[in-house]
Amino acid sequence: MACSLSSGEDPRPSDQERSAEAAHLLTTVYMRSTADHLVGTVMLVTSTTSAPVTARSWAALGILTLAVLLLAIDGTVLALAVPALSADLNPTATQLLWIGDIYSFALAGLLVTMGNLADRIGRKRLLLIGSLGFGLSSLLAAFATSPEMLIAARAILGISGATIMPSTLALVRNIFTDPAQRTRAIAVWAAGATAGAAVGPIVGGALLEHFHWGSVFLINVPIMVLVLIGGVFLLPESRDPRGARVDLLSALSSFVAIVAIVYAIKHVFAEGFDWSVAVAVLVGGAAGWWFLRRQHRLTRPLIDVSLFRSPAFSGAVMANTVSIFAFVGLLFFFSQYLQLVRGLNPLQAGLSELSATVASIIVIGLAGFMVGKLGRGRAISVGLGLGAIGLGVLALAEGLDGLAGIIIGFAIVGFGAGLAMTLTTDAVVGAAPRDRAGAASSIAETAYELGAALGIAVLGSVQLAFYRAHLPAISNPDIEQSMRESLATGLTQLDRTAPDVAAVIEQAKHAFTVGMQWTSVIAAVLLIVAAAIAWRAIPSRAETPVEH
Repeated sequence: MACSLSSGEDPRPSDQERSAEAAHLLTTVYMRSTADHLVGTVMLVTSTTSAPVTARSWAALGILTLAVLLLAIDGTVLALAVPALSADLNPTATQLLWIGDIYSFALAGLLVTMGNLADRIGRKRLLLIGSLGFGLSSLLAAFATSPEMLIAARAILGISGATIMPSTLALVRNIFTDPAQRTRAIAVWAAGATAGAAVGPIVGGALLEHFHWGSVFLINVPIMVLVLIGGVFLLPESRDPRGARVDLLSALSSFVAIVAIVYAIKHVFAEGFDWSVAVAVLVGGAAGWWFLRRQHRLTRPLIDVSLFRSPAFSGAVMANTVSIFAFVGLLFFFSQYLQLVRGLNPLQAGLSELSATVASIIVIGLAGFMVGKLGRGRAISVGLGLGAIGLGVLALAEGLDGLAGIIIGFAIVGFGAGLAMTLTTDAVVGAAPRDRAGAASSIAETAYELGAALGIAVLGSVQLAFYRAHLPAISNPDIEQSMRESLATGLTQLDRTAPDVAAVIEQAKHAFTVGMQWTSVIAAVLLIVAAAIAWRAIPSRAETPVEH
């Protein structure tokens, strides 16, 4: 590919960077959430009949880990590619958000359906289909020539990712039926997934220093080839022996409800309240109500809503969703801040964010210990509280010189959010029988994706609103239009050497920082509320961790 980013250029992120950073944490945090989920089963272990674990089982685990590693790397490197991508394709502010958000929408809207579809047609088969689709759509994204083409490719990536996520988790649960072995397997899987999240920014930053932005998508292809070849020969097939049909009306209504509500939230912050917002809320609310009623009537629903009668289960879902909402919703535009305001290049920005991933890896070894000492509910509450403290540190550090405060804040947030999501996801996924593993997995993953999509839509839009509110009065209408569109638009479209433009840009950077600080505080408050609910709703009886 031709090099379109030389080392002398000053790449500037846009609102798409904010949305694409969603894809970063949308996959990165997903890895911590679902990948760590059964690390949370370093809890109470009961005896059960289990199949023998062989070398082939561990090799199959390697393939499954590679699949989720691919998703982690893909989301992470995309966040850093947005500056160059924006300069090349010149998308509008709305297109910038859709490039990131369409991935979230497809995942959130289809995970429940794909989890049930995996139970019916076979988890291996659906995983391989999704992996092939992910590889092909990566090629389409790499060579996109317009924002519309990239949005379409991102949508296919989201659909493909929705087939991969529940299939991998369900296969691990079926391959490793012994609880102790499963804990070890998931620890390996989680480490691989979080390592992918850690390597992603570094690899992406190195690629973007020398190659076209499309190179960050092309790295998916060789990984996907390995997953396909290894999956064919190593993965066992598993499915629900009852083979119930997927209810298409339920799938459609759940998708419509999620997309309509998120669209309404995004639109009201970006464009203000108008008739389309009212219509979207009515359509989304009606679709959601009808979906829930239909689940009560079906003998084999997409989501077993009866599980939500348990306060512990409902509290775990709520805590999981809110923690992801706050975490992803704030951090998805942090690469933009580091490059736009702090002037870091993509590689430096990726390295600055590494502390959160390192901290989340530490969680793998400490999750069982925390549960053994505190109990599940209190451990989750402590994780959420630490996440809130970390966000407070970030809010302060964003207004200070240097990166030490940001790195420390990231580490605290990474540890706290990683601990909370590890344990809450375990509580959600562990509530269903093995033959419904795909559908059970989809509940936790849908909570993640819905939290991520809403976090992007709400907190991302709130940050943009604060940014615009703190912009100074600008007499030149052309400069004002560019700066109000986004800070990145102003930096890429205006002549920054002009005296009047340079002064406005410095004021706009300050406005952007203020917006981030307020959004950090809002996210921290949400985590505090979630921590209080988790403390009260989720049981904290002592549980014995498993040695591994």
